[in-house]
Amino acid sequence: MTAASDYVACARKLAPTIAVHADRAEAERRLPAPLTDALHEAGLFRMLLPRSLGGAELDPPTFVQVMEEIARTDASTAWVLGQTAGCSMIAAYLEHDAAARVFGPPRAVLAWGAGPQGRAVAVDGGYRLTGTWSFASGLHQATWLGAHAPIVGADGAPQQHPDGAPVVRTLLFPIAAATVTDVWHVMGLRATGSDTYAVKDLFVPRAYAAARDDAAERREVGPLYCFPSGSLYASGFACVALGIARALFDAVVALATDKTPRGSRRTLRESAVTQSMLAQADARLNAARAYVLATLHDILAEVGRSGTLTLAQRVRIRQAASHASREGREVGTLLYHAAGAHAIFAGAPWERRMRDLHSVSQQLQARDDHFENVGRFLLGLDPDPTFL
Repeated sequence: MTAASDYVACARKLAPTIAVHADRAEAERRLPAPLTDALHEAGLFRMLLPRSLGGAELDPPTFVQVMEEIARTDASTAWVLGQTAGCSMIAAYLEHDAAARVFGPPRAVLAWGAGPQGRAVAVDGGYRLTGTWSFASGLHQATWLGAHAPIVGADGAPQQHPDGAPVVRTLLFPIAAATVTDVWHVMGLRATGSDTYAVKDLFVPRAYAAARDDAAERREVGPLYCFPSGSLYASGFACVALGIARALFDAVVALATDKTPRGSRRTLRESAVTQSMLAQADARLNAARAYVLATLHDILAEVGRSGTLTLAQRVRIRQAASHASREGREVGTLLYHAAGAHAIFAGAPWERRMRDLHSVSQQLQARDDHFENVGRFLLGLDPDPTFL
């Protein structure tokens, strides 16, 4: 098994392979088979899977650095890896035999869409699942799918927790049981293949359902699984934004040596405006990255001692991730503008990255209203825990 410290280096070594397949992935709107093979061989689909199932069980700081490194070459590849890695964390909440059936094969991948959607009717031995789920990134690499669904009784009445909240479980089933609809015609992150899938009256055995991120059902004791999957999605996707922005930074630096703007006698490199802008962009990206990594390192150490993740720690992760997402978006946009007319041509280093960056910024984990929940907590009010 590859040591945790080697995963970032592995991601860096894969850059040429990812780059070679980027155009094909963009055109086909999914990762092509040769790239998928390389990612499997590197173990990158198993980064957050428990060691008991042959996974790497990476610590969060290492995981987000892998996301950043992959995104410097191609954001869609990073996104698929981040999404499916987060899905695999449900293995920590399943009975071992069920988890082994899902994740035991060396090329096993679990994907799922947004939820909860549809409904799961409780029956003897399991559930009858019906519904449609969208935004299933990595679906075309998946061997199993998951569906977040509210549980209802045979009479159709929703099941509820003592506090009145609906009971929601994640149900897993082989991808062959679902009907997939090709809907992923989008501006950016085109190669994630985030299509829609549906099932109707599908029986799912009880052993293949879990309340993800519910500490009462957690079966793995490693500190990684004290973190809810949402915290890994938030920080991992924030570092995707930082990786894209860093790639744009590198592209501007390369351009600045040779480009002389129209009407100027000096190259961009000699421009005081460019020099100042790049210095500030570099500082902002480094600061946002350091904030995420320091937060994750500190909290990982605390969780290792306590065995639990507090609400305050979840808020800190959300704050650092939201800040990094916004900095990546804003700095990346500034760098795109600095490239001038060079940036508007298809196939140039900027065009796809700009589309991808703004697609990253449109998804749930990058919403600016996450700052509201952080602010509520700082002011002594209750935040919405579902967004932390």
